[in-house]
Amino acid sequence: MNASDAPHYVAARVQRAIAEDARTNELGIKVDVRGNQIFLQGQVFEEEQRAHLTEVATEAAPGLTVHNEVTCVQVGEPGEEELL
Repeated sequence: MNASDAPHYVAARVQRAIAEDARTNELGIKVDVRGNQIFLQGQVFEEEQRAHLTEVATEAAPGLTVHNEVTCVQVGEPGEEELL
């Protein structure tokens, strides 16, 4: 990151990398840049995917500290059919 890079440009670059990288392909991750720190927020289905988000963000914005606040959600089998 250059000193002249505005935070919203860095956030857009990281968000695009997360969306386009084959390891992640995530569109629903919020990226917030504050100073030299990046905060990732959202939900994914697997811990491995969560870890890849940190890797991709670090590669897209070297020199910045990435805080991965993304949570993993459990998806179970569908419940019983609801009769109306």
